[in-house]
Amino acid sequence: MSILIKDVLLKERTVDILIEGNTISKIGKFEYETPVEQVIDGARKAAIPAFINGHTHAAMTLFRGFADDMPLEPWLQEKIWPYETRLTDEYVYWGTRLACLEMIKTGTTLFHDMYWHLPAAAQAVADSGIRAVLSTVLMNVAGEKQGKRQKELALEALSTTFCPRIQLSIAPHAIYTADADLLKWAKQLADKHGLLYHIHLSETKTEVETAMKNYGLTPVAYLHSLGALTENTVAAHCVWLDNNDVELLADARAKVIHNPNSNMKLSSGTGFRYHDLKKSGVTVGLGTDGCASSNNLDMVEAMKTASLLCKASSDDPTAMPVEETFDLATKNGATIFNSRLGEIKEGNLADLCLIDLNRPEMVPRHNFLSNLVFASNGNCVDTVICDGQIVMQQRRVKDEQQILDKAAEAAERLFYG
Repeated sequence: MSILIKDVLLKERTVDILIEGNTISKIGKFEYETPVEQVIDGARKAAIPAFINGHTHAAMTLFRGFADDMPLEPWLQEKIWPYETRLTDEYVYWGTRLACLEMIKTGTTLFHDMYWHLPAAAQAVADSGIRAVLSTVLMNVAGEKQGKRQKELALEALSTTFCPRIQLSIAPHAIYTADADLLKWAKQLADKHGLLYHIHLSETKTEVETAMKNYGLTPVAYLHSLGALTENTVAAHCVWLDNNDVELLADARAKVIHNPNSNMKLSSGTGFRYHDLKKSGVTVGLGTDGCASSNNLDMVEAMKTASLLCKASSDDPTAMPVEETFDLATKNGATIFNSRLGEIKEGNLADLCLIDLNRPEMVPRHNFLSNLVFASNGNCVDTVICDGQIVMQQRRVKDEQQILDKAAEAAERLFYG
């Protein structure tokens, strides 16, 4: 497919953007004589790279608002895990379709997921038209039988052919739900297949205290001691870090995903050490976490929260300026997932959004990024293109009402049926 976006604002310049196939082929002001399949009027719109959500549990859209105002450990043990045992492929399919719909509506075209029933989630992503890195979850907190079954499912996933927009990663859930042998087995599997190793790490003070009691090491140091902290490690949260942890993450060239809304809502902590991680050379991406803990998948909101939290916790109004915040949700995500995304430039994959500038919060335009991050939310996204295909235009998404109805029905049956 070929798409020509005419007269759109890109970094304070008015340009045309030509998309051929799934690639951005030309940017500038030019005459294009070859017929294109679709022309989009970019007047009163700004083009930005689509967002990259570094850590989600997509099908947990079905849990949105179900278990609010609880600490993490009882939240998991009393509310989340018991109902997750009821999940089926159908529930996960419609929960993931709902997540993909929400992400499209708020400008995200790539997300890194950690959840159950991977084949059903993969089908939902394929049907939605966006991208995902889907993780094979590994836990054995319930015993050897659980761990054995999840190893089998991981190996099955590795032998399955998925949509080209889907990649896999290996995801031991956390050091408190996977024992040392499983953590090491998962790392060996990830390394063998050249995949990312996706894990919750140092999320709560309780996790750190328990690790110190059991191993005499912080969670980061413990993972390092197992040989599981390396360049392909993507660690979600990392709220509770000491100086040695920061150094270990940097030396390993591990990646960190900041989830500010979830961290605050679960009171996991507010002391995310962004400056220290950045100074040490750690690549930090941004995520929303799942809707059971953050309630939405809006990366625009996540950007605002990340910046404001950094400013408030450091007592420094210059901390995490808007340009850096935007990079967390775009360029840094592209680096973490080794993809030609995160910037609108010739040769990159055609994943981009058109922002509606004809909205009150976008006026006046002293600083477009400031308006986007601090004044707006994901509803400012008018059009989304993923892999060279239009997945939303004028805020309309194919099959939107069916997805909403089916997801609502699935949640009703899951919790009350």
